[in-house]
Amino acid sequence: VQLQASGGGLVQAGGSLRLSCAASGRTFSDYVMGWFRQAPGKEREFVAAIRWNAGSTYYADSVKGRFTISRDNAKNTVYLQMNSLKPEDTGIYYCASGRIYYSSDYDAYAYWGQGTQVTVSS
Repeated sequence: VQLQASGGGLVQAGGSLRLSCAASGRTFSDYVMGWFRQAPGKEREFVAAIRWNAGSTYYADSVKGRFTISRDNAKNTVYLQMNSLKPEDTGIYYCASGRIYYSSDYDAYAYWGQGTQVTVSS
């Protein structure tokens, strides 16, 4: 399984970015795809997840109402639309995949992309 994250960048507070995670190497119908982030000096934290087959979505409280996770089955790609960005959203964003029902624990995810940097200026 290979995951390729892209779409990060520098944006002002209040702005938007859309991250993409292209998946390859197998079929993902029974997998969960997740986004995590890690700020300097902090633990990696859960952001959002989506069950590939059912489309059920899950969010961290800190991003509810601002971020939206979605998937395109035909392209094997998961997206994270991030609106109303805040400086505290700054960090490296990683996409991850696991053959699990759902988890916000990064240890539960077996496959990881390389990460994409998101910087939100105040």
